[in-house]
Amino acid sequence: MVKDGYLYGFGFAFVVAVLWVFTHVLVLTLLPLLLAAFFLWFFRDPQREVPTGAGMVVSPADGKVTDAEWIETTVGSRLRLSIFLNIFDVHVNRSPVSGTVKALEYREGGFMNAMNPDSVLTNEQMLVVIDAGEYLVSFKQIAGLLARRIVCNLKVGDRVRRGQRVGMIKFGSRVDILLPAEAELKVGVGDRVKGGSSILGVVPQINGKTAAEAVVS
Repeated sequence: MVKDGYLYGFGFAFVVAVLWVFTHVLVLTLLPLLLAAFFLWFFRDPQREVPTGAGMVVSPADGKVTDAEWIETTVGSRLRLSIFLNIFDVHVNRSPVSGTVKALEYREGGFMNAMNPDSVLTNEQMLVVIDAGEYLVSFKQIAGLLARRIVCNLKVGDRVRRGQRVGMIKFGSRVDILLPAEAELKVGVGDRVKGGSSILGVVPQINGKTAAEAVVS
């Protein structure tokens, strides 16, 4: 469990104890008791079996794939997937690949519904770029309508492992991930994925190199 779960959960449990000691009115304890149970459940952090294999890119978040498209960026074509997290999903975020954190970019913004395509432009967000050696993979933690805090435990230069816990977004949100254009997509719109264990795509390897590198060489 994420430590915030203990903070919120035991905090409300203390309120339940105080209300019971001073009032002995069961109905007064029901709301804080339900809130304590909710926070202990919401901040759960289950173990995940992380797949192994060259070129695999796993989901950085639990949720539903709501968009999958090729886009043009300043560094070339990329495959973008959007994953929407509802209030019932695990909100711990994980690294999609092993590599080195090349860049972090936090941007303040609003709290538009994360299902709205414009949220990627206007909402509070954190961009993480990971150098996997042969290619770059980046993902954005995007705040949603209820989300009010993005947590990212990384700094530039950190080494991360595929499936490693890297932060979370509290209370509903969205995560976008950019894969190399040549990646073989393994999920589609409407699929539900699990952070750290669901394979989103595989970057083809030719003699130990990505397909793009093999063409250049």
